[in-house]
This record gives sequence, structure tokens and C-alpha cells, in this order.
Amino acid sequence: MFWEKLRTDRLRKKVLTRPLPQHVAIITDGNGRWAQKRGLPRIVGHRQGIKAVRDIVEEAGRIGLKYLTFYSFSTENWKRPREEVQGLMSLFEEMAIKEAESLVKNGVRLRVMGRIEELPQGVQDAMRYVEDKTKEGKTLNLTLALNYGGRAEILDAVSKLFLEKGPKFDNGQLTEEEFRNYLYQPDLPDPDLLIRTSGELRLSNFLLWQVAYSEIWVTKVLWPDFKPYHLLLAIRDYQKRQRKFGRV
Repeated sequence: MFWEKLRTDRLRKKVLTRPLPQHVAIITDGNGRWAQKRGLPRIVGHRQGIKAVRDIVEEAGRIGLKYLTFYSFSTENWKRPREEVQGLMSLFEEMAIKEAESLVKNGVRLRVMGRIEELPQGVQDAMRYVEDKTKEGKTLNLTLALNYGGRAEILDAVSKLFLEKGPKFDNGQLTEEEFRNYLYQPDLPDPDLLIRTSGELRLSNFLLWQVAYSEIWVTKVLWPDFKPYHLLLAIRDYQKRQRKFGRV
């Protein structure tokens, strides 16, 4: 524990000497595998994964990140065993209520994006409660992607666009900036850095519009084992890259 803290502190000092990414998004993968490797029910891995979320949120606030987004439950995750899905929904509701006071205390604003209306009512109510309670948070903007899919977001945006514009819509006049206004969170800046745990090399339908020019960092570490040190390691790697956005 001492040596882990020491190396984390040293790396943090290095990270803070260079500009930070404004927005870090994380695909939190590997909870189930973490539990199975230990002969435990998958829900135990998800519960341990929540602890990792808490640790990363604390580190993000410590170093001064402005935006942090977690991919928590996808539109495809409903295909998982019913018992696991029910357990996850209970965890989301429990986590929201339990963490509310801590988020307020630390100036964290929580927002949720996705097809929230399809979640169990208890989860919807808990998330809306925390969103309202933390709306004045100025330190860190924390977003949970729940029942979220990148393709679903784009389809929903197009649907809203046509409902608003109707037959007068001229797609030849639509700009990327205008289209952004129809996304779930139009004011959320594109991720500068996208982190994926568990070693998988895919986006898994996450922020497909927004990650067009995001830097990607993949680690084989399973999400429950992801520590502040790994976040700092990803940011340090990001700081060494040259972002061109199509330019030379």
C-alpha cells in the first residue's frame, strides 16, 4: 500500500506539470471476469467496480479534471442474464442515494445520459434526485451513460431533429454544430481521452459521434483493479501525444 501510494503521488506530480485533458471518458469493462476469476458471482464484480468508480472520481477531482464520463450500462446489456441485470439496477439505485452527499460536498455535478425512460422507475427517480441535488457542483462534471448506445443516441437525435424541423428540413444546411444540439448532452465537450479497460480493442457503441478525434488508451487491467495510478498513467501517455485533428 505504501509503495502504491508513493508511485501514484510521484506520477501525479508529473501529470500536473502538463496540460490535462478536459474530458476523459472510460469504458468500464471487466467486472464479470474479475468475479469469475475469483469464483464469485458476477454481481460481486459489479459491486467492486463501483468502488473503482468512486476512487477514480476522487482522483479526477484531486487533479482538477473538468469532465469525466463512465460507460455504465449499454443498450445491449439488457441481453445479459435477468438476475445480473436486476442486480445492476439495484446497485445503480443504491449507489446514487449513497453517494449523493459526498458528491455535493466535493462539488461534483452528476448527470445521466441515455434512454433513461426505459430504466426501472426506482433507478430513474434516484438518478433524477442526485442530478437535482448536485446541479450546483462546479468542481467536476460527472456523467453516467445508462441504457446508452451511440447508435441509439444518433437515431434519437435525428428523430428530434425531424420532429422540430418537420417537412421544412433541408439536410443540405445542417452543420455538425447544429446536429450536436440534438444529442443527449449537447454541452458535453468531446472526450480528449478515451480509456478502455480489460484489453478489448473496440468502442462497444460508446459515444460514436463524440470520439471521432479522441485519443484512445487501452489497458488489460480489469475495471475493479483500475486504480488512480492507471488513470494518471493514461493521462501521462495522452500528454505525450501530438493531436493533429487531420492537420499535418
